[in-house]
Amino acid sequence: MNCPPWPKGKKLVHLDLKGAPPRVEYLQKLMELFCQLGVDGLLVEYEDMFPYDGELKLLQATAQPAYSREEVLTMQEFAKSKGMEVIPLVQTFGHLEFVLKHRPMWSLREMAHCVGTLNPHKEEGLRLVMEMLRQVVELHPGLNTLHIGADEVYMLGEGEESKLWLASPGRTVEQLFLSHVTKLAQAIKEAWPHMTIIMWDDMMRGMSQDTLKASGLVGLVQPMLWDYNPNLDVDTTVSLLEKYCSAGMSDLWAASSFKGSTSVYTCVPSTQRHVDNHVQWLKVAAALSAAVNLQGIAITGWQRYDHLSVLCELMHVALPSLAACLQTLNHGQFSAEAQSKVTETLGISSVEVEAMGSTSADDLLFPGRRLAELTVELNSLLNSEDIRFFENNMFVRGWFSPYQRQRKMVTPLLTMQIHNQASTYLATLEEKVEAVKVEMVRLYPDSTAQEWIEEHVSPVVAPLQRITEEIRVCVNEMVP
Repeated sequence: MNCPPWPKGKKLVHLDLKGAPPRVEYLQKLMELFCQLGVDGLLVEYEDMFPYDGELKLLQATAQPAYSREEVLTMQEFAKSKGMEVIPLVQTFGHLEFVLKHRPMWSLREMAHCVGTLNPHKEEGLRLVMEMLRQVVELHPGLNTLHIGADEVYMLGEGEESKLWLASPGRTVEQLFLSHVTKLAQAIKEAWPHMTIIMWDDMMRGMSQDTLKASGLVGLVQPMLWDYNPNLDVDTTVSLLEKYCSAGMSDLWAASSFKGSTSVYTCVPSTQRHVDNHVQWLKVAAALSAAVNLQGIAITGWQRYDHLSVLCELMHVALPSLAACLQTLNHGQFSAEAQSKVTETLGISSVEVEAMGSTSADDLLFPGRRLAELTVELNSLLNSEDIRFFENNMFVRGWFSPYQRQRKMVTPLLTMQIHNQASTYLATLEEKVEAVKVEMVRLYPDSTAQEWIEEHVSPVVAPLQRITEEIRVCVNEMVP
């Protein structure tokens, strides 16, 4: 089924800075490409990379320096010069791990063991998020749109104060969620009457129209419905958007994904998977009634699932996917024309990063291309069965089993062959890893390269290193 191109409305690219925050120079190169690809704005999730000050200074990242005030202003000016709006995303209820992990903030958690959810009963909590918002708004001159997050508010209603509140007849967890968000939205409107407020929709999906109408939220917020599934259910999604509209919230947003939604530890994205997600969203847009005022779509690119999870696909390796998703929206399908537009724009032979081919050209068309190529090569090596399952090969299991190692009863000739093979793999990996590291620290902080290597490389290298050392010890005891 061919759909019309994405209807009127903004196309935003989500910058998730809670993992692998790009260096400012790389960020500007990315913005140049985004502009070329027809992006209207950036949805910037700073988290701990924002230069919070005063009592909030402890929220700043420690693994690498947060962006400075000057850098935040420069980024906005650069985006504006490219015709792109900047919309900050500040979490205000759920996913506050970067705030509530700090000991002075522990008392503001809904549950002691749930680091992400704010206790909605404490005035101190509302003051905290309002101060966070105040600092962000102050550092975004002329700001008129703010995203307040509010997705995945886990364990809400489970805290002692919530249980007391819910004990009153007729009170529900839905009302508890809505009361906090309404109170926050009213405070934002009081502080900045012109501000448009966007929020994630997922906590409202099961709510009735009547519950939403009675909440006081109508007219205060614009829900953003997110669904990153390549098999997104069109009918269900249309029904949800129509429900919000019927409840009085007719200004709505969509959110798709170009990376960071396959699995929590994915290293290299599948472009087709994300293109399929956008094809489904096109079907949704085509099926909506005229009453729904679709404001635009945010194409999300998560660097982590949450503040405390591992890194998933980084920006440099996902640019073909982003370009393909944008062209899909522009053409109403991922046609041959859309595909050739992507390959020409980025100077690649395939939209799948694993098959795009290598080049000696610089990164002019595709910022971070060299690192993308190296990432794909190293990822392929790390996932090869010969290396990943080295300890399961016939020779290791037959002549260097745990039983044989423990008793140091081995055949030196065969174990030295195992040693040589493991050493060859280690040398190859070491060379590739060094090349990745050199390129990665040009685009991201040193801490990102260290984390990426420790997460992806170390678990594969460690068994090889251990086996070479154990063979050396065993053979020394058996050979004069």
